[in-house]
Amino acid sequence: MSYFIVYFLAINLAAFAVCCYDKHAARKRKRRVPEKTLFLLSAVGGAYGMLVGMLGCRHKTRHPSFMILVPLFCIIWAVLIVLLLKRLY
Repeated sequence: MSYFIVYFLAINLAAFAVCCYDKHAARKRKRRVPEKTLFLLSAVGGAYGMLVGMLGCRHKTRHPSFMILVPLFCIIWAVLIVLLLKRLY
C-alpha cells in the first residue's frame, strides 16, 4: 500500500509540474507538451495534479476535452481507490 501512495503522490506532482511547464512554454512560445502526454498523465493517476494545475495556472480550461476528461479521470481514480481500500480493509 505504501508503494501505491508514493506512486500516486509522485504521478500527481509530475502531472501538476508538466501542466504548469506547458503553460509557461505556451506563454514563451516554446516547444509544448503534446496533449496526448497530458491526457496520459491524467489516465495513469495524475488526474488530480493535472486538474489543480489546469485550474491554478488557467491552462487548457477553454478546451472542452480537457474540462471533461480530466475530471472524469478524477472520478475514475476515486472509485478505484475506494475499491482498493475496501479490498484491503
